Amino acid sequence: MLVRDAMSTVVLTIGPTHTLRQAACLMAARRVGAAVVLDPDTCGIGILTERDVLTSVGRGQDPDREVAGSHVTTEVVFAVPEWTLESAASAMMHGGFRHLVVLEEDSPAGIVSVRDIIRCWTDHQRPGQPVTAVVV
Repeated sequence: MLVRDAMSTVVLTIGPTHTLRQAACLMAARRVGAAVVLDPDTCGIGILTERDVLTSVGRGQDPDREVAGSHVTTEVVFAVPEWTLESAASAMMHGGFRHLVVLEEDSPAGIVSVRDIIRCWTDHQRPGQPVTAVVV
């Protein structure tokens, strides 16, 4: 299976001036764990995850004052729709993250998460067939 088979094509995008509370509300409403941050003035495409919000709040920072641009990851590993799910899972394991922004022609075309990959792998198991571990 390929990344295109697993990725979500509806991507939550926010700007760098969104507060962390606004970002968290948008992520919660859409039931996603990450938002793509588009900032053409600086980093271009970045990602803000639920872990970034949690870390900020855990440090005692005010989610109504902290903005996405201060917590965005800009050194993003991007996937392309033609990658295999094994390649995406391997990139996630090596990088220690749970989401990959999928680019097509230098624009976000989707996002794939660990949950998306697991869903694809488990949906293809026949009833009664044992689930085999995939080592990446």
